[in-house]
Amino acid sequence: MTSLLLASASPARLSTLRAAGIDPLVEVSGVDEDALLADAADAAARAGTRPVPAAEQVLLLARAKARDVHGRSRAADLVLGCDSMLELDGAVLGKPADAADAVARWQRMRGRSGVLHTGHWLIAGPTEVGATSSTVVRFAELTDAEIAAYVATGEPLAVAGAFTVDGLGGPFVTAIEGDYHGVVGLSLPLLRDLLRDVGVAITDLWARSADAPPAR
Repeated sequence: MTSLLLASASPARLSTLRAAGIDPLVEVSGVDEDALLADAADAAARAGTRPVPAAEQVLLLARAKARDVHGRSRAADLVLGCDSMLELDGAVLGKPADAADAVARWQRMRGRSGVLHTGHWLIAGPTEVGATSSTVVRFAELTDAEIAAYVATGEPLAVAGAFTVDGLGGPFVTAIEGDYHGVVGLSLPLLRDLLRDVGVAITDLWARSADAPPAR
């Protein structure tokens, strides 16, 4: 069985892989995300090019995380880094700074749509491949009371875009256009494509328990 190391602290990404029959090792990167994005923005400004788009920002971060962990560990055949951000009206939104920021975010988001971008970077020995999953997310028209109650749970403070689709925030997402798992934080179809690019079948990552039929 081919082994995978997930360079992410996200419980949602880990549970997504496990539900798909993959039981990865986990090691959190030490990447300074704000500094990396600031450097990228400065480089774009000096070159006189457009600001770094959200879909590229998440890919930069995913690559940095994967490379950081790969440079410190040889515990697995493959290393996967991921990062997610919500794009709303051209603004790129990661995790809220605090509860007040989360409330303000939801006041802007309610009744509207945004695009959730998740970057994926896979390292297989000397080979590296990456891509971004982008999915349109439509939000319900929340009341102020619902926003306050949701933010008080603490869940929005720990996730990109201040929402989940697979947790307490699920009732507040009315529709998605694209890959559900990309919104959770790790696109399984995209991971399959990246694995294929490095000569690995996703079935090679299945734990032995995945060979048995699921319980009904």
